[in-house]
Amino acid sequence: MHYLIGTLLIVSLVAGEVSTTRAAPPDPRLRAALKRAIESADSFASRFDAEVWLMDMSNRLRDRIPDTDQRLDLLRLVHSEAQRAGLEPEWVLAVIHVESRFNRFAISSVGARGLMQVMPFWLEEIGHPEDNLFHTQTNLRLGCTILRYYLDQEHGNLAHALARYNGSLGSGHYPGLVFRALATHWFAQ
Repeated sequence: MHYLIGTLLIVSLVAGEVSTTRAAPPDPRLRAALKRAIESADSFASRFDAEVWLMDMSNRLRDRIPDTDQRLDLLRLVHSEAQRAGLEPEWVLAVIHVESRFNRFAISSVGARGLMQVMPFWLEEIGHPEDNLFHTQTNLRLGCTILRYYLDQEHGNLAHALARYNGSLGSGHYPGLVFRALATHWFAQ
């Protein structure tokens, strides 16, 4: 699986960078935040996998979410909800990147809400009208479930599933944006 290869690449890159560039001791607040995130990350195969993925993705997300605790909480939830739905967490990060730019209070011109831009009618449809699409876990749970459903409908074709997710089946524009975000920001280089 590409995740294992990506993990090995990240470990070797991180190990090389740490040995050559780290002159100051690590920030104790970052260390504590990472420790809490890793210990509460139950969707990873091992503590090592959690540490590598969370550190790598946290560094990539730093410009968009400056607060370390908020960033790690979001990453832990993204990983957990993606794994629950059988999706690659990097796919979810790329969708969030395109849909909301990591603004959990985003509202689209057609009324989609939150990180993954879920349409509010879904709450009525599932009998949960009181749920809040700006609540991160609720938004991720619904968004990941919807994407998984479309991926199944499209027999594993991610481009078609993304087009369905965006309501633009037949157009390659939206899937192209997500794949570009995935390649430039969320998959290990």
